[in-house]
Amino acid sequence: MKIEILQHSEETLKTALISKNPVLVSQYEKLGAGEQRLLNEAFQPVNDLFAPITVHSQSDWIISHPESPQDFEQFFSDHYRKAPCPGKQNIYIQSIGSLGNTKLINEGYIKWLKGYCEAFFYGLTVKFLEPVSVSATRCSFRVNEHTQNLQIHAGHILAFLKKKKPKDAFCIVGITMIDLYPRDTWNFVFGQASLTEGVGIFSFARYGKDFHSSRYKGQVKKSQRASASDYSVFDNYYSPEITSLLLWRSCKTLSHEIGHIFGLRHCQWLACLMQGSNHLEESDRRPLNLCPVCLRKLQCAIGFSIIERYEALVRWIDDECSDTPRATPKHSCENESLPKPVEAFKEWKEWIIKCIAVLQK
Repeated sequence: MKIEILQHSEETLKTALISKNPVLVSQYEKLGAGEQRLLNEAFQPVNDLFAPITVHSQSDWIISHPESPQDFEQFFSDHYRKAPCPGKQNIYIQSIGSLGNTKLINEGYIKWLKGYCEAFFYGLTVKFLEPVSVSATRCSFRVNEHTQNLQIHAGHILAFLKKKKPKDAFCIVGITMIDLYPRDTWNFVFGQASLTEGVGIFSFARYGKDFHSSRYKGQVKKSQRASASDYSVFDNYYSPEITSLLLWRSCKTLSHEIGHIFGLRHCQWLACLMQGSNHLEESDRRPLNLCPVCLRKLQCAIGFSIIERYEALVRWIDDECSDTPRATPKHSCENESLPKPVEAFKEWKEWIIKCIAVLQK
């Protein structure tokens, strides 16, 4: 099919963002002039900040998974939606298995993701729990027949995380470099979250550049396949190289799935982080930013200043070596820092700076 552009009318987008409910309109009018100016870009016929959704094939999420769109009013009035409250304002992240092929990279990657989450969900505290092995979760696992790769059962991981959820948690999310499957009939899933339980799990395995290569070191030879209770097959399991692209994709998945826990459904208004994706190509097309409708939803849930949030994201991108462990690779000076690979974020940073300019105008 030819690329199709889903272009909503100005009136439709305005209603999705502001609502026609007098109470919600009044709420909107209490926002600062700069915030209203930025959010109003959603329904401007010509703007260079928020593009319409493009559909590239019948396999794209919005075609293959029809859903009712969620505007701001529907989000606001959702009785099942949970929001942070005093005593429950922490996002906990639990890594399952190793995230990097050395302790140094593993620790650096965790700190980069923590910093990103604290900027994205500005105003909340992000805490990492001690990493656990796959065996600690007691989840089912299998070898995927298409990739010959190990996979762990997403639902079983969610049940494990639910039991581990601290009392002061808004949510707890698991991250792993091992591929996931949600049920026996499914090939794989990037991530899964439960809004009502405040838990999520997502895998970055398929974001490595060599995942679909015949040379992928994570593939399991038939002679190595063990029984369903022998977790030793995960010992020293391969972790892909932490590239800028992998970090960018990881951050995107992390914020998308946590967004669901805040009650944001898949976006059908504009190109947005909260769009659904069926495959990696579609996920890569999705921007890292929230459209104005989804940004208003998240602001309503957390209560941040939009400009302060954007400034925190720029600081995270600029702070390439902040809070990272020290590396001493071969042929390097002692105490050389481990740089954060942020090349893939540079275009997004330029976009954020344009938004800040609109807010400050």
